[in-house]
Amino acid sequence: MYKHFFKRILDILIGLAALPFVLLLILVLGPVIHFTDGGPVFYNGPRIGLGGKVFKMCKFRSMRENAPDLRTADGSTYNGDDDPRVTPVGRFMRKTSVDEIPQFLNVLAGQMSFVGNRPDTPRMLDVYTPEQKKWLFITKPGITGYSQAYYRNSTSCEEKIANDIYYAKHESFGMDVKIVLRTFRTVLLRENINRKDA
Repeated sequence: MYKHFFKRILDILIGLAALPFVLLLILVLGPVIHFTDGGPVFYNGPRIGLGGKVFKMCKFRSMRENAPDLRTADGSTYNGDDDPRVTPVGRFMRKTSVDEIPQFLNVLAGQMSFVGNRPDTPRMLDVYTPEQKKWLFITKPGITGYSQAYYRNSTSCEEKIANDIYYAKHESFGMDVKIVLRTFRTVLLRENINRKDA
């Protein structure tokens, strides 16, 4: 009942409560992001949603316009303090997770949940095994989640998938509350921003 009804109600309430803050950040950060290199304020990247359907996820753009796609050996996105693609304001937004705030618009649209799995890119559709898809496609991606809250960017691609499957198998109100509380700690203490072996 929680997963299929009450969670959506909570998402709408949280999204509406966050909306004024989202709009304020757009007014404040939008001009700074744009005038950094003349590029767009938002990054609307394709992501895998519920049932394996692809949607456009909204984030504040933290990289320079037309930056190359850099990945680690296991195929996960490169994250490092020395990443030359990231703008100065983008570096601040990533460390504080402010770049994720526009995703509340995706939550209100029903494409994402406040708590859920990591929103993976469509390239992973060819990587997931049938067994992994069975579990990964039954939950909406979240602004935060088990893997994001406890490990952020410090784990490998395989470990992130395993964490997402663990969440899908144990999704509940109690678990979501624990994840939200852990997220606050992870963001405030700036834990696991980058992979140690990146």
